[in-house]
Amino acid sequence: MTPTEKIWHNGRFIGWDEAKIHVLSHVVSYGSSVFEGVRCYETLNGPAIFRLREHTRRLLDSARIYRVPVDFSLDLLVEAQIELVRVNKLRSCYIRPIILRGYGGVGVLPANNPTEVYLACWEWGKYLGDDAMADGVDVCISSWNRIAPNTLPTLAKAGANYMNSQLIRMEAHHNGYAEGIALDSEGRVSEGSGENIFVIRDGKIHTPPLGSSVLPGITRDTVVTIAQDLGLPIVETVIPREMLYIADEVFFTGTAAEVTPIRSVDRIQIGMGHRGPITEKIQRAFFELVEGKSEDKHGWLTPVPQPVEAQ
Repeated sequence: MTPTEKIWHNGRFIGWDEAKIHVLSHVVSYGSSVFEGVRCYETLNGPAIFRLREHTRRLLDSARIYRVPVDFSLDLLVEAQIELVRVNKLRSCYIRPIILRGYGGVGVLPANNPTEVYLACWEWGKYLGDDAMADGVDVCISSWNRIAPNTLPTLAKAGANYMNSQLIRMEAHHNGYAEGIALDSEGRVSEGSGENIFVIRDGKIHTPPLGSSVLPGITRDTVVTIAQDLGLPIVETVIPREMLYIADEVFFTGTAAEVTPIRSVDRIQIGMGHRGPITEKIQRAFFELVEGKSEDKHGWLTPVPQPVEAQ
């Protein structure tokens, strides 16, 4: 990670190296944070943040689910992220908003712990590698299941939830895979450690429903809309594990992963063993949109004003 100049903290900009918390902050012992991942793309008309309001709304929804009080409005956090990218003079970047419980009480009950809000950004390339977009990645079914209902809330993007994701990703890496796919508590396909999943069979696109312990991904919703715009049949449905092995195409989606094809699952080749035609069509439409090469008819891009150069 290459540090940028400024990070936003509780309403003001501070230096990158000033963004520190106490080791006894509530979040360190108990994982009490919620966060987002947002991408800013360099478009033909300058930098633009993709689906900024939707990401910020999910951030505040996550805080609400975990009963974390936040004094900043959605509109203020949206404007702060735009300004964050502008002051750091970035053309494209990854934005990480974090809301956490800070230093105060040391018990599980966060009775006297202040809420800290940070917004950071930095340059970040392809999450699963540059070659993955065309060649696809090799993945496995994880031995770790996704969080069961009524244990941890999967609709919240929370730091504590990602301990489960770490186990999935570390196991996959140790066994020579790029990523793992977790099943839900009923043994149905859920999602990757940090990605939603789509399965294509006979021209029809399937994706697990929210009831399968999946995070309501912003890129997931984007792909559903793109598929509908392209006239491709798409349905939310329970997906059995074995459907992955006989699929024509499978791909991940996520802010970090964007649209990444899967070429094998448990060493079983998927389709042609690389990006399939439907995945390619969706991928092309996605990147043409975020790079400003096609009409932004859904209003998903938020331009970042650039500083006026001195004459």
